Amino acid sequence: MFFTRLLAVMLSLGLLAACQTNDLKEPPPPLGNFALGLNIAVTDKLQKVPISREATPQAWEAAMEKAVQDRFGRYNGTKLYNIGISVDAYALAPPGIPLVLKPKSVLVVTASIFDDAAGKQLNAEGKRFTIFEKMSPETFVGSGVTQSKEKQMEVLSYNAAKRVEEWLLDNPEWFGMPPKKKPTPADAPTVSGSPRPAN
Repeated sequence: MFFTRLLAVMLSLGLLAACQTNDLKEPPPPLGNFALGLNIAVTDKLQKVPISREATPQAWEAAMEKAVQDRFGRYNGTKLYNIGISVDAYALAPPGIPLVLKPKSVLVVTASIFDDAAGKQLNAEGKRFTIFEKMSPETFVGSGVTQSKEKQMEVLSYNAAKRVEEWLLDNPEWFGMPPKKKPTPADAPTVSGSPRPAN
């Protein structure tokens, strides 16, 4: 019920996502020895907002697995890693809602990454993401008015796979690379001309 309430609010408010363009034709960012092994999407916990368009669990699994394959199949490292994504909840903006609402589609997923050879999950617990469709001329008035549900699912799945990629890039040590340097107080910028403390 939490998911459906959350997504219903987002759908009715018409929250906008940042502009984003398709980047799959560009070389992928470095990800160490990563190569895609198993690519599994599950929908055991799937919830739908009541006013959303209907999409079958099988359709969500297919859309998510395609998005993961399209993004992570570009990597040609020497070690296999398995990606599992649970599609937890969704709202696909329906047609016919007054344009003033500008409804947007939303997706909630939970991702996990596994070392195939070791049979080990690398993240201690699933990483949850709330995903929005990209903002474009087609979605500005509400994607339910301008897009089919298949297109909405494609966009949300693309954005979900991209968020998962960004999460993996934040954890390069999983893929045989040095860990990212975490900011320290010493890295904070200093302000020149600051008054010296009084003695």
